[in-house]
Order: sequence, then C-alpha cells, then structure tokens
Amino acid sequence: MNVLFISKRFGHSACLCLTKGKLLVAAAVLLLVVPLVSLYAGYQLAGGAAPLGAEEAALVINQELDKQQQAINEARRVAEENLNALTLRLGQMQAHVFRLDALGQRLTRMAELDSGEFDFSIPPAQGGPEGEGSGDSVKLPEFMLQLDELARQLENREQQLNVLENLLMSRNLHDEVFPAGRPITKGWLSSNYGTRNDPFSGKPEFHKGVDLAGKEGSDIISVAAGVVTWAGKRYGYGNLVEVNHGNGYVTRYGHAKEVLVTAGETIRKGQRIASMGSTGRSTGPHVHFEVWVDGHTVDPSKYIHAAK
Repeated sequence: MNVLFISKRFGHSACLCLTKGKLLVAAAVLLLVVPLVSLYAGYQLAGGAAPLGAEEAALVINQELDKQQQAINEARRVAEENLNALTLRLGQMQAHVFRLDALGQRLTRMAELDSGEFDFSIPPAQGGPEGEGSGDSVKLPEFMLQLDELARQLENREQQLNVLENLLMSRNLHDEVFPAGRPITKGWLSSNYGTRNDPFSGKPEFHKGVDLAGKEGSDIISVAAGVVTWAGKRYGYGNLVEVNHGNGYVTRYGHAKEVLVTAGETIRKGQRIASMGSTGRSTGPHVHFEVWVDGHTVDPSKYIHAAK
C-alpha cells in the first residue's frame, strides 16, 4: 500500500510505502491510543475529581442506610395502623356475631323448631362445585371495604332478627294472655251459657257462664296468663278466683273447694289455681266458668274451643 504526501511548503511530494505488516502495527497503535485519549479527555471534563476517601464513602453509606431505615419505619407505622384498624373491625364484627347467635338461639326456642333443625353454634351448611376465580390476592383497601360491607350486613340482620323476636314475643304473649282452652283437666259440660231454668227455683234465668262438672278436688286451671284480682269467698260463687288477663279480658272460676292462689299473684297459662268443689250456690262438684270482655260476659264456649 502506497500513501502519497504533497507539501506546498517544500514544493515536492513524497511517497510512503506500507506493507501488510506495517499496516497491522499501525492499527494496533490506534486501538491503544484512542481509548487512552478518551479517558484523559473525560477526566479533564470532569474537573479532574479525585476518588472518594474512606471517611467520605462511609458518610455516603450511612446517609443511604438512614434513608432505608426511615422507609422501613414508615412501612411499619402504616402496617401497625392497618392492623389496629383490622383488629377494631374484627372485634366489632365478633360482638355482632355473638348477639346474632344469642338472638338466633332465642328465636329457635320461641319458634319451637326441632332439635338440630337450626343450630346457631355451627356454621351453616354450604357447598357446590369449585368456581372460577381470578386467583389474585385481595388488596388491603378492598379488604377493608369488604369488612365494612360485612359489618353493615350484620347490623341489618341483627335489626331484622330483633324485629322478628319482638313479633314472636308479641305473638307468644298474645297466646299466653288470650283465654283459650278448658278450665279443668277432667270433667264434662253440665250447663251452657244463656237462659236456663234455675236449679234452685226452677224459674228462667240468664246463666252468665258455663258449668263444668267433675270429681271433687280435681284441678281447676287458668285458661290464660294474668294477675289474680280476687281469691276467696264471694256471694253466689262460693270460693272464687278472678283473673285479669289484660286487653279487657277477665275470667272467673267459682264454687272451688280450695283456692290455691292469692290476690295480686301473677299466674301463667295452665297453672293450677284451685280445686273443684261445691261451695256457694251449687248442687254438686263443678266449676262455674265465666269470660268477661270489656266489662260484659260472653259465651265461654268459643274460648274453650279456641285451643283445639
């Protein structure tokens, strides 16, 4: 390879002849020189900064560690706040569940469900084939929203169960205080309500109740819950028990052999209140049973048969 050099100053030209070996040497020199020149130029552009000393390097490392520690502390603080919030919501929901369990158990007894038919002490039976899910984990904000929604649902269910309990209690209370059933455990109807011939004078008279005859000393029971307003002797009735059931209902049980309750006593439906006898104006062992509604006597028969 020939390289031609032309010089105006000296007024002549020169020729340089490069062999293959000389070309390889020149290329190697260029490869070494160019990187060194570049490094030097970069150093000069950078202002000729010297490398960091040991103390300066340690300071930089400590500053970076402080930043990382601050980031860790902030993450821990956020995690503790979230954990406290979750703990609070969990406690509130557990309280709701306890109240719902107690309500459910009371309602189960009040509704007279079969044993084991509805058990609030175990989770409800569930099932079904496996569904398709995204498989993604629930994020904390979404999880908190779901907890809040579940808490609202529990509150709504508790309110609904409270209303249902009140309705059942009202129904049961009505059943308890409403006169229904026979005032005796054994016996038979010996005289109806209404006009009849008086057993002593033979003259027509209005009979204000029904007579139920039976064995002397047999049980006389209250046909509804209430408060005893009379317990003792009364003209025409012999030994009498009178019970006020509220809502305008009053029942009377006359001619008893023995009175087993006292005035002012609260009694329950079906409670034994006296024993059958023949005291007062009576021809034999029986109970004279009256039902009063709003201050007037009514036919006790429909109340006797109401329990059937």
